[in-house]
Amino acid sequence: MDATLTHVRLLVEEYERCFRFYTEGLGFAATFGDADSGYADLDTGSVSLALFDAAEMAGAVGAELGARGRDDAAVVLRVPDVDAAYAGLADADCERVAEPRDRPEWAVRAAHVRDPDGTLVELNAPLEG
Repeated sequence: MDATLTHVRLLVEEYERCFRFYTEGLGFAATFGDADSGYADLDTGSVSLALFDAAEMAGAVGAELGARGRDDAAVVLRVPDVDAAYAGLADADCERVAEPRDRPEWAVRAAHVRDPDGTLVELNAPLEG
């Protein structure tokens, strides 16, 4: 099999709020869809991040929505300055989980937030040295 990753798709229950978090809070441009469409592709610079209404996806595959657990996935974003990126989300519709700190065991400085649907988002930058 010759497979290529083209998208990371988050199945969200709070579609409009998540769309605004990723576009307005994090600054990703929508290349397809909008806040009302139920599906959007976002330009992250390398791999598309897709948001899809969880109920619509469940209907598309003939499944029931069911209960979703937290931390089934994490979106990991490389940023130039973790502290500035974290501070820039102060007014964004997100839950601040962990303030920026060096994580030498991961070789990054990282901070964590949750988007409006509870998806864990890591902001990180390589540690120097």
